[in-house]
Amino acid sequence: MLLTYPRHMNAPDPSAAGDPLLHGPRDPEHDPRASYALEPEYVAALTSRLLATSGEGRAVESPLAGQPLAHLPLSSTADVDEAFRRARRAQEAWARTSYAERAAALHRLHDLVLDRQDEIMDLIVWESGKARKHAFDEPLHVALTARYYSRTLARHLEPSRVRGAIPVLTRVDLSRVPKGVVGVIAPWNYPFTMALCDGIAALAAGNAVVSKPDSQTMLTALLGAQLLEEAGFPRDLWQVVHGPGSETGPAIVERADYVCFTGSTRTGRDVARRCAERLIGCSLELGGKNPILVLRDADLERAAEGAVRASFSNAGQLCVAMERMYVADQVYDRFVERFVARTEAMTIGATTGWDNDMGSLISAAQLETVVSHVDDAVAKGARVLTGGRARPDLGPYMYEPTILEGVTPEMTCFGDETFGPVIALYRFGDEADAVARANAGSYGLNAAVYSRDVRRARDVASRIRCGTVNVNEAFAATFASIDAPMGGMRESGLGRRQGAEGLLRFTETQSVATQRVMRFGPMLGMSDESYARMMTVSLRVLDKLGRA
Repeated sequence: MLLTYPRHMNAPDPSAAGDPLLHGPRDPEHDPRASYALEPEYVAALTSRLLATSGEGRAVESPLAGQPLAHLPLSSTADVDEAFRRARRAQEAWARTSYAERAAALHRLHDLVLDRQDEIMDLIVWESGKARKHAFDEPLHVALTARYYSRTLARHLEPSRVRGAIPVLTRVDLSRVPKGVVGVIAPWNYPFTMALCDGIAALAAGNAVVSKPDSQTMLTALLGAQLLEEAGFPRDLWQVVHGPGSETGPAIVERADYVCFTGSTRTGRDVARRCAERLIGCSLELGGKNPILVLRDADLERAAEGAVRASFSNAGQLCVAMERMYVADQVYDRFVERFVARTEAMTIGATTGWDNDMGSLISAAQLETVVSHVDDAVAKGARVLTGGRARPDLGPYMYEPTILEGVTPEMTCFGDETFGPVIALYRFGDEADAVARANAGSYGLNAAVYSRDVRRARDVASRIRCGTVNVNEAFAATFASIDAPMGGMRESGLGRRQGAEGLLRFTETQSVATQRVMRFGPMLGMSDESYARMMTVSLRVLDKLGRA
């Protein structure tokens, strides 16, 4: 499927030779997009949303062919300053808009994303290398998020009343005040949804956003910013800057009123430390070494199908993907047979169509990590049940979906996050032991439990120390339930996205108390001692009456 121009641009004749967004003619011997860069007009339309005046630039490479896709300018520290200046000015006006106005803009974004999903998926696949079926998850998730907050923001944000100190005489009103300007530092693995979903909630709460997408997937994030503007959000309300994470990231943290970061635990600690020094809040979705438990009464076909998605969606480059699987002794051999067969039946490749079950890793660095983890495990005695090889014949960063057995603690992949299409299988005899092993280590992001006894599975789930746990599903049940908060425990992060928590984190609670008639202190010549006795009697009376 071809990339298409945005609606406000002039599209060339689709019958003309060549792809309208690519340089050069089609090559019938190869993927027609694999060797060509995007048309300058399309790139220019996207980069018009980028604040970058440093005079320096960086190439965006497509993992499909390992060749440059476009060349984008880099932002300076002065550009970050200007982005926050513009955002603060826009936020002051935006905070005064009605909930209905904000909801309408969010719903227009919902419609735009669904209308333009083909263009969005094209760009996601081009920049990330993922299979198109996994790219579809991103416009789907953004549309769900926009629709959810368009319908619920008033309910979450409406002022409320709470009980005052003295019944009738003390009135207390609670309101939610926007933080101001939210800094969003987004990863490359889900370049559309991770660039937008946190910021959508921030906008709904009355904030502005300064976004720093990962340099590897800037174009997709810029398309998201363009769609926000087309949906009716003020242009300056959402600023995008581009630069190395080690430089531009700290610049955002030093200026923001709140920070959202998605990425590694190591970098998350640095973000949290910098935020703590400034006494500002942050939410962090960090690493995971996620477990999946297959109990003795599980539906093995369903569990095997879920395990394939849990392990190999987006080539395993998914924060909530599974890298450890604990299978009951009673069903281990039968399950492994099914899981291996389904894995070996997968179609993999670095193309833009719907025909692949798994796409590419994003970069040479990511491929190197996966290769080193598998090679280390094999050298130390692990067995490869299937996969275990890079596939440069299919794409420069392709790696086969891989199932390991016999992984032990001295192997790197036992406890370290691989973030690739690799999963290790382990037997268990006792469910309490399986839960303990699932809880081992320092991460706690996502887990899954498979069992025909749903009540028992939910009980097992409640004992797993992860922010989200799916029963008879890999990860989509929690990920797609936008009303349910999502985030990690322990070293997998702080705070939650989605649901009421995902919106309220971008607000400060303000209490306004109005006192009638009497004041808090001695009155009419009463002494402090008499006032204390009177208040003591009043407290006892209120207690007898059952009043708080």
